[in-house]
Amino acid sequence: MSENPLVKRQFGHRARLALSPAEVSNTDAQAHAARTMWNLLHAWWQMMPKDKRTLANADAAIRQARKDLDFLAVLPAQAAQAVLRTYFQAWRNCWDGRADAPNFKGRFRSVMSVDVPQGRDLNIKRVHRRWGMVNLPRIGRVRFRWTKNLPVGKHSPTDNRITGARLVKDALGWHIAFRVTTLETAPGPHQGPEVGIDAGVSLPLALSNGDHQDHGRPPRLPDGTADRDKWLTPKEKAKLLRLEREAAHRKRLRKRGEKTSRRLQHTYDQIKQLRAKATRRALDWQHQTTTYLARTYGVVVVEALTITNMVKSARGTVEEPGKNVKAKAGLNRSISQEAWGRTTAMLTYKLAQRGGTLVKVPAPGTSQRCSACGLTTPGSREDQATFVCKNPHCGWSGNADFNAARNILHLYRIGLVAIPAAGRCSRQARKRVKPATAR
Repeated sequence: MSENPLVKRQFGHRARLALSPAEVSNTDAQAHAARTMWNLLHAWWQMMPKDKRTLANADAAIRQARKDLDFLAVLPAQAAQAVLRTYFQAWRNCWDGRADAPNFKGRFRSVMSVDVPQGRDLNIKRVHRRWGMVNLPRIGRVRFRWTKNLPVGKHSPTDNRITGARLVKDALGWHIAFRVTTLETAPGPHQGPEVGIDAGVSLPLALSNGDHQDHGRPPRLPDGTADRDKWLTPKEKAKLLRLEREAAHRKRLRKRGEKTSRRLQHTYDQIKQLRAKATRRALDWQHQTTTYLARTYGVVVVEALTITNMVKSARGTVEEPGKNVKAKAGLNRSISQEAWGRTTAMLTYKLAQRGGTLVKVPAPGTSQRCSACGLTTPGSREDQATFVCKNPHCGWSGNADFNAARNILHLYRIGLVAIPAAGRCSRQARKRVKPATAR
């Protein structure tokens, strides 16, 4: 019996930094310098002719800028080189059609970050059960929250190492994201059962075997409106409502073109902190749920959803206004809060780590078709959560999401050959060549 081969795995780990006020000020200065470096590179790119836009010329330009401008010198040279590489990679992604063209980064709209491209200078050490120490360029030795075993120290394998890090700031403070490369044994085939999953709003994840995953937070309030802050406690919701009213009142009193006051900016920061706390709780639930699913099931079948089309507004135009615009807007917010795409991404890499498989099947018809008789009868989907088959020879009833999950698993079991080709057309296949007209 041959052993499983070794495979290279790359992943990231994010931890919270414990910085003093002086260290926070130094890190903020480096982040602003990195953002300014990006904007200067973008201005240089627009001014230079196409034949002069080379990596060597850009490198010479930023080296000269760091000599002429003192506030750019606070950014370490390696971090400046990382900004240069990231900017050129952004243009390559644009040319390949993977992203939009790079643009100027605003002071308040862009994420503050500083790259530490080399991991050998970090000198990471665990000093406590919950804390570790790391060296940051031009900042010093700082503490970070130790929540995962990292390949550091004398007893770490030589094939596992930290290749770099990135400092990122959000509403809750500065964090460090480590880039880790490991050499692990390839997992064997997962022996778990097959399961179909339907992502919904009333029931977040409905499984075909009845093992539904719910976070216990209703998507709608008693009056029927969408709950935008379901991951917050009642006290936090009341505080958020008060802060939003204060911000709206102060914004209404501000004159056009007047700079935002510090008091209003502080209110905005408090609102961002509450929003970030809710996002963290949702992310934690997703991680725990997807880990449980990846450990339990060998094959997970989901729908191939186009979420960007599902959350489009129904407002319409002035000539042809949309219908039920308010209800559709609440549904769009509920779909966005559930973050179905992020759940699928987590399941993809967690199943691959454990030898499992994620399969996507076309979505049309899974919610309207009865999973018991296999027929699609009009009116069977009575509401968002109830399905009652109108076929007189069937009459099956149950949760609508559970019915869709059974249909999803059935599509996988009968094979992709029997699945209609709706929604499976690629972008290249949609392109058509116009016939030449006779002259």
